[in-house]
Parts: sequence; C-alpha cells; structure tokens
Amino acid sequence: MRAGEGAGDAANNEPELSDSLKTFGAVLKALRDEAHLTQEQFAPLVQYSAAYIAKIEQGKRFPPRDLLERSEEVLGTTAARVLAAAARSLTRKVGLASWFRQWAGIEEEAITLCAYECRAIPGLLQPEAYIRAIFERRLPPLSEEQIEHQVTARLERQQLLTDRPNTAFSFIIEQALLERHMGGPDVIRQLLEYLLEQSMRRNVEIQVMPLRQYDHAGIDGLMYLAETRQHEWVGYSEGQQSSILITSPNDVSAMLQRYGKLRSQALGREATVSLLEQMRGEL
Repeated sequence: MRAGEGAGDAANNEPELSDSLKTFGAVLKALRDEAHLTQEQFAPLVQYSAAYIAKIEQGKRFPPRDLLERSEEVLGTTAARVLAAAARSLTRKVGLASWFRQWAGIEEEAITLCAYECRAIPGLLQPEAYIRAIFERRLPPLSEEQIEHQVTARLERQQLLTDRPNTAFSFIIEQALLERHMGGPDVIRQLLEYLLEQSMRRNVEIQVMPLRQYDHAGIDGLMYLAETRQHEWVGYSEGQQSSILITSPNDVSAMLQRYGKLRSQALGREATVSLLEQMRGEL
C-alpha cells in the first residue's frame, strides 16, 4: 500500500522484470496470430484498445481478469485454456521490491487495511498519471521499461479495492499531500477525481487531515495496519530505502491507538468529500 510507494516500490533493488508477464503476452500474441487477427481487429472484440492489447503482449500490463472470458468468445475454447494456463503463472507481486513483497502478501489476505500517509498518496489510491509522475521523478532515475513495470505492478495491486469487497479499507491522508500538486494541475485534478470516485465505495473510507491540527497523533510518521483472517493485527512502516514489519503486540497496540486517535482528528467522510470537491473546483 505504500506511499513510500509514493517514493517507489524498488527502493534498494531494481524492479523485478516479469518473465511470467512476458510469457503471457507472447502466448496471447501467438493465439491472436493463429486466429489471423491483428491487434486492431482483436482489441474491439475483447472490448479493449489496441494500445492496451499491445502493452499486454509486450509484458507491460497485467491482463484484466475479464480478458480471459472475452478471449474465449473470440479465439475459441482450446485457445482460452492455453491462455488460462499461462495466466496461472502470474502474480500481483511482479515488479515489487523483495522487501515489500511480504507486506503485499499480507495486504492480499487482510480483512481490514488502514493507512496513514504524510509523504505521498497511498499506492492503492494513486491514479496512473500520479504513479507515472512519481516514478518519472525517481532518483536514481529509472529506465522506461522499469517505469512500465512499476506502473503495472501498482495498478494491478489496486484491484484489491474491487476484488475484496468484504475488506474494510481506511485511509487518512495529510492535506499537504494534495496541496503540493505533485505532477502539476492535470495530475492533481485526476488524483482528486480518483479519490472522490474511490470514496464512493462502501468498503473504502478516505479522510483528510487538515493542514492546521493542534492535536495530532501522527507525529511519529506514516503507518500501515492490517487485520488478518485470524483477527490478529500487523503493522508496517517505511523509511529511506528500508521497511519494517511490526508484529510485537505492544508495538502494534500502540499503532492502533494512534490510528484510532488520527481517525477522530481527521475530517469526517462528508467533510473530506466537500474539501476534495472544493479543491477540484479551484484548479
């Protein structure tokens, strides 16, 4: 979930390139060619753009779940089975730094996820334009291929918001992160619209912490918390090119107390929506 994701998922490692994504793309291309369809002909039949299909075939995009079903209608049952076999080798952790994958795995299974961010918008709430703005400014600089893999990994992880409707997501974001206008007016406009869109989900709560708050429980920095299926809580935090998984009951309890206090100090859901709409209108 990081927004130290905000800083990038490959802090002390290069992004891991995905052989499985490239393999899936090659299989899709071979099956499409076998059906004597160009990308331009195939794309509308599966209800995606030719550019998007091209990126999937190049291993630069994680294939959407409904692509397999739509492909069966176009390519046939046998081809769909081959494609499904290739899809089974895919993982959402492609492109993530090795030290982040443990938390990413916890994220996927959690029944409650909480995030307080004071550095960048949480990764699960970043629209593509914001993601690209972050990675294009990353130091040391990333190659175009590395940026594509980072973007792919983050966009795929965002499927958690739709794939896990019974998971409760809570986000507290410092208003300063919105006022910074990271990436420029167009990017921040897309960000505000995306936050408003996600805030409409029944399982997602977004709160903004006002710029002026005399009583603030987040002085120790960002924090992430996850409740497992066994109803145990785990914490996660990040620094410069480092991260820590927090499992000590005493430490996690302290984080839960702080997060609970932050929720009471931040703007409520309706006030947050009003602020986001106001900021969007001022652009």
